[in-house]
Amino acid sequence: MKYSIALTLTVGALRARGAPSAGCGTDPSFESGPQTVNVNGQDRNYIVRIPEGYDNSNPYRLILGLHWWGGSMEDVAYGQTVTPGVWNYYGLERLAKESAIFVAPQGIDGNWYNEGDSDYAFLDEIHRVVESSLCVDTDLRFSIGFSWGGSTSIGLACRDSEFPLRAITAIGAAGPYTCEPGTAPVGYLGIHGVSDNLDNGRGMRDMFLANNGCTGEENPQPAVGSLTHVRTDYQCNGPPATWITFDGGHHPAPWDGGSGDNGEASYVPDYAWEMFSSF
Repeated sequence: MKYSIALTLTVGALRARGAPSAGCGTDPSFESGPQTVNVNGQDRNYIVRIPEGYDNSNPYRLILGLHWWGGSMEDVAYGQTVTPGVWNYYGLERLAKESAIFVAPQGIDGNWYNEGDSDYAFLDEIHRVVESSLCVDTDLRFSIGFSWGGSTSIGLACRDSEFPLRAITAIGAAGPYTCEPGTAPVGYLGIHGVSDNLDNGRGMRDMFLANNGCTGEENPQPAVGSLTHVRTDYQCNGPPATWITFDGGHHPAPWDGGSGDNGEASYVPDYAWEMFSSF
């Protein structure tokens, strides 16, 4: 397909310019587990997962896993609201097979209000600390989140930041977020239930379609009661953009053939890892 060839060439060219972070070649200053950083006089918490067999000469992908409204860093890092051990970092930890560094930040009181850009400052500081201690490929930063974590991932993607993201996955994106300047081309995977304020999700998607120079029509959405999903891959001059609708509501781990969440059977991790590992 013309789309696949263009994507392969683009990704290959971009991947070749991978930039190792300051932490490459040095011993880590911390181990996997909970961490604390002070941002603007306030202690903020996050969990880091360093790959087993970590090699400080190998630049790794860095993947943020952002929780939903009322969620926690433990929920994301340990998969404890869906399937512990299977749904860690939205199921990506097991698929990465020790090829990525994962970070689960904690929002204040389980929220991402971002008053005065406080959450963005926190997430920037995480990048600064992690990348100064661990070996990160600074061309391969990603974020995945559900609900408010999804919309916050979108906000991060469209910022003019010193820590730009390469691609994001937004599952049932909802909640307030800031998007300035909102013009950066970033790889995008959106996953949204047809019974979950679909127009809101489409509005966020359309920003990436414009920024990434994408064309094409959305495939017909699945019928209510079908318990299936439909995937649309757009033709993009820039980074790829994919939109998935499923028969269901506000769920992070949808699956075909049933309702609600199913960490073992959900297609979300496979699609998200396909997006992130393509770079």
